[in-house]
Amino acid sequence: MNESNDTIAIVGAGFSGAVIGRELAEAGYNVEIFESRSHIAGNCHTERDSETGVMVHKYGPHIFHTANEEVWSYINKYTEMVPYKNRVKAVYDGDVYSLPINLHTINQFFGKTLSPKEAKTWIESKADLSIEAPETFEEQALRFVGKELYEAFFKGYTQKQWGLHPSELPASILKRLPVRFNYDDNYFNHPYQGMPKNGYTEIVAKILDHKNIKVHLETSFSPEARKNYRHTFWSGPLDAFFNYQHGRLGYRTLDFKRSVEEGDAQGNAVINYTEEKVPFTRITEHKHFAPWEEHDKSVIYHEYSRLCEEGDIPYYPIRLAGEIEMLKTYEDSAATIQDVTFVGRLGTYRYLDMDVTIAEALEAAKAFLNSSKKN
Repeated sequence: MNESNDTIAIVGAGFSGAVIGRELAEAGYNVEIFESRSHIAGNCHTERDSETGVMVHKYGPHIFHTANEEVWSYINKYTEMVPYKNRVKAVYDGDVYSLPINLHTINQFFGKTLSPKEAKTWIESKADLSIEAPETFEEQALRFVGKELYEAFFKGYTQKQWGLHPSELPASILKRLPVRFNYDDNYFNHPYQGMPKNGYTEIVAKILDHKNIKVHLETSFSPEARKNYRHTFWSGPLDAFFNYQHGRLGYRTLDFKRSVEEGDAQGNAVINYTEEKVPFTRITEHKHFAPWEEHDKSVIYHEYSRLCEEGDIPYYPIRLAGEIEMLKTYEDSAATIQDVTFVGRLGTYRYLDMDVTIAEALEAAKAFLNSSKKN
């Protein structure tokens, strides 16, 4: 290891670690990145399926979307972003619907031909307006879309995804899901949306391609080793840094059942299965994430959600009352450590989209560089 005062240690070779590493490398620092997995790009890792040739999102679909022009410009420096709209479908009670809930969903579900104004009035008549300040996921759904739509599209799916009844989850989870009174079925509403033409791993590889950056794959980093470096950026699990001394923060993880079919398997990239009696949450067909490519075969994944156990890959922080209390204890401990910056989804125990991850990584690098100038 290089024990120079200008060497930075970064734990994790996902977007957080790569972006910070590149910014510091360009500022003249030597950077060593430690990645416990056998590949870079973290949960955004993409690779060609050996049987079908399809570009597969190994840890589940990632669609790039942002309103941050700086982040959009940054990502375009390292790849060609192809315009892409995520149009999700949902299967409920033998029918296929469009998500997020929009005018087509409403008319189809209720057997109506409502105009936007009529649909808004109709949904308001279904909503439970007695719930003035929703605190739970269930109250939020009942307040804004009513019992029928809640039970069809949110209740069962949410229970499978989180392993908890929606009455046990905070309302904030549902605030990300809009209801639209037009026929717009674009799942996201950000101005910049796209897919990298050659996958996400190529982007991270290009970001890491700098003479001052050295990447160690299949290499764990002990928190004690930070004494050999000027500063450490930790994008691993926050609780792991402290050897779980206050307990393990809760996550959900995903299991994937892979299968290959001839031609087009389901006709769409993502189809949710919203009923609780169906054991999986959704089926993803990855060749539809790259519609500019042609493949004779198709690889699909049935996605199952469960509680993350030791040795599993953490995906979604649970962030219920117990976890938030534990998180505060870890955050207080982290605040006392001057030579470590905790970054990314795992390092801050938050669900972060890729654009936010990149924006925060750029800010973390900038903060470090500004602080170094003062010193």
